[in-house]
Amino acid sequence: MADQRVGLGFDVHPSDPSRALRLGGVPFEGEPGLAGRSDADVVCHALADALLGAAALGDLGRHFPEDDPATEGMAGLDLLSRATALVVEAGYRPASCDVTVVADRPAVGPRAPDMARALAPALGLEPDRVSVKATRPEGLGLSGDGIGCLAVVMIRTP
Repeated sequence: MADQRVGLGFDVHPSDPSRALRLGGVPFEGEPGLAGRSDADVVCHALADALLGAAALGDLGRHFPEDDPATEGMAGLDLLSRATALVVEAGYRPASCDVTVVADRPAVGPRAPDMARALAPALGLEPDRVSVKATRPEGLGLSGDGIGCLAVVMIRTP
């Protein structure tokens, strides 16, 4: 029987209007970006953390330390691909994932299919195995000050 595991990831970054916004590898033109050492793609970061957690490989900081010059400006999809490779090396394969972006803006719903198509290759999945949705914080935080993302992944042995 295949070994199945589930991982949960979370990431949040504050707004930085001087930067471009990328979520799930998809650019959101005209929207303020997020501050961070890398491209601050909270969707890719949350998914990568969920993958690493499911395989009991630690967190992003362990594999992609902030003091490593190679992480400076790293694209979220690149980071996600590298995290997926670590999980595959540990003997697992992603099976499916579900992400929820927490933000007042931008409107994620209309771009969710684009995000699923962008994320799928980095995860080694078909786009129909990648769920992307969003919710508003309803004034309880992140109200224009940043964006967060929750991610759940299922991995299994091949």
